[in-house]
Amino acid sequence: MSGTDDLLVEPDRLAAELDSADPPTLLDVRWRLVGPPGRDDYAVGHLPGAIFVDLDTALCGPPGAAGRHPLPDPAALQATLRAAGVRAGHPVVVYDGGDGMAAARAWWTLRWAGHRQVRLLHGGYPAWAAAGLPGTAEVPQPEPGDVTVRPGALPVLDAAAAARLAAGDGLLLDVRAAPRYRGETEPIDPVAGHVPGAANLPAPEYVGPGGRFPAAEALRARFAAAGVTDERPVGAYCGSGVTAAQAVLALHLAGRPDAALYVGSWSSWVADPARPVATGPTPGV
Repeated sequence: MSGTDDLLVEPDRLAAELDSADPPTLLDVRWRLVGPPGRDDYAVGHLPGAIFVDLDTALCGPPGAAGRHPLPDPAALQATLRAAGVRAGHPVVVYDGGDGMAAARAWWTLRWAGHRQVRLLHGGYPAWAAAGLPGTAEVPQPEPGDVTVRPGALPVLDAAAAARLAAGDGLLLDVRAAPRYRGETEPIDPVAGHVPGAANLPAPEYVGPGGRFPAAEALRARFAAAGVTDERPVGAYCGSGVTAAQAVLALHLAGRPDAALYVGSWSSWVADPARPVATGPTPGV
């Protein structure tokens, strides 16, 4: 079972670590699907020592047939992480604006890239500020890191693997809002509906306000109610692989570090008009 301490860190504990002789590397990955860019928030105030890393352009590849937030080019990711001061074997903490989605995708990306020592600041920047801890507008100049990106350290689903999982090889969770899953509305992608066979488990079922996760026992119960068992392989998808990365983190907290991410998610699935689409409230194999 995966432990909480190597996945999440609370603000007070992080503050103590930042006061140590060898503090963790901080990555600010604040991001919005729509609205002002996260870099604007970073410019106003961020954790002391934090470097801003853009989710869209640095932690993901260019949008296209592989989805709106596909896997990054390993060499480009390595250059980004080294420029941010990420060192081999040295802990990293990622944080966002509080909902935990961008930070979870950053957490997932670093772990996929082979950097295991990465945690998410539980509650993000709002939790840090609410604890009365200091922010700054000063932009640090980190020493270049030496991390080496080794892709594949976390399991990834492509469209074919996602289809097999949904068709009975395991359980594929669609973590988008129920109306999108049912095909009643689709505000972003050109086709509404879901992968045939996928089960719907909207994100608010496993993560609370402020991006905070319930205790592991509660998470296990919620996932079990959705059909997750120890015997069945499990994967998750959303619109473009950001919210689903948070689901994978929640599954890690619940004791399923083998959970796979369909990175391309719905935005990749519907890029091929030959792929089938299900609608309605049931999986619809």
